[in-house]
Amino acid sequence: MAVQLLITNKALVVQGDPLTGWRDLDATIKFNEPGSGSVTLTAWPEVMAQLQPGNRVEVIRDGGYWMGGPMEIPTDYTWSISDEGEPDPGRVTINFSDDLAVPAGFITWPSPDNSWAGQPANAYRDLGPLNSETIIRMLVNENCGPGARGERRIPNFVLDAAVGAGTTTTVNTRFEPLLDACRRVAVAGGRIGFRTWRDGSQIKFGCYQPRDLTSTARFSRGLGNLRYLGYKQSAPGVTHALVAGTEPEEGRSGRTYVQVADTAAAATWWRVERYVDGSAADDTKGELTQAGTVDLADGSAPIELSTITIDTPDLKAGRDFGLGDKVAVALPNGLQVADLVRSIHLQASPNSGEYVSTLVGSSAATSDPQMVQLVRTLSRRLGRLETR
Repeated sequence: MAVQLLITNKALVVQGDPLTGWRDLDATIKFNEPGSGSVTLTAWPEVMAQLQPGNRVEVIRDGGYWMGGPMEIPTDYTWSISDEGEPDPGRVTINFSDDLAVPAGFITWPSPDNSWAGQPANAYRDLGPLNSETIIRMLVNENCGPGARGERRIPNFVLDAAVGAGTTTTVNTRFEPLLDACRRVAVAGGRIGFRTWRDGSQIKFGCYQPRDLTSTARFSRGLGNLRYLGYKQSAPGVTHALVAGTEPEEGRSGRTYVQVADTAAAATWWRVERYVDGSAADDTKGELTQAGTVDLADGSAPIELSTITIDTPDLKAGRDFGLGDKVAVALPNGLQVADLVRSIHLQASPNSGEYVSTLVGSSAATSDPQMVQLVRTLSRRLGRLETR
């Protein structure tokens, strides 16, 4: 079995031996979002001793780091005399996330150097024009990284070296979920990725530039690395984002309007307009265009491609392709679809082995319910309205 499970404490010190007697591991990593997982274990005393609040789970696959993060539910214990074949100690299921879930619990402060009581009214954190990686690193560093106020600083959390990913963009944010702001910047600034991983006694946060692997990372029945394929393409929710800037003050010039369009999608399908409130955005820095770009990406014609893949000596998840990379999938009708890897789902048990499924598609191809996506968008827009 190529999968190993470890428990560490907050200081990232491994607690005891690798877990044994586990079954039904389910671990999903996601592009620019916290991953999640669960595993069921026999509740031996030496196992229960490791399942303490604040501890972390790490999934090691083929000797490499697959994912790791805090236990959200460290002990979900059950025992029943009716459980045929169940050992005397019973069973315990733990639910965990990856370490990206910790910065996801923070919001963007307009003045991160000041205390909460000292936050200014009607002000935004305005960054750019700068490289998108630089902006994301600044947001993370000042809100929860080494550069944050002491009470907001995540222990053992550092920024990895910059790699120069992304293009020039801007951000204008106030009391917005930190990772929501980072995702907006990532989309507008070259569609880059960001992630966390453990490196010795530190959790590192870094950005990266996804790769175009369509010529080398290919899935098909003929190659023998594809077990299941589901494909759905839908019409776009928006082809023309019509962005309106801040209402002018009395005596000043008129309101600024910006259009961001996907003319190719409109020609293929039809024109779909969407009004975008750009209140408090600074058009001199291109923020109205950025708002339209993000809205257009959210409403693009979604290609939802779900696969169950088989690792082969020539192509393996995590080694030959990763989150955010563009890969190719051959459809039975002779067509080939190329899009981004949005999530990779690992299921494993000692008896049945491993199954790896990959979700490939547009940003609309996500496991989040549509209502969750809508709430995120509304939260961002309401935040702007509150400071107008």
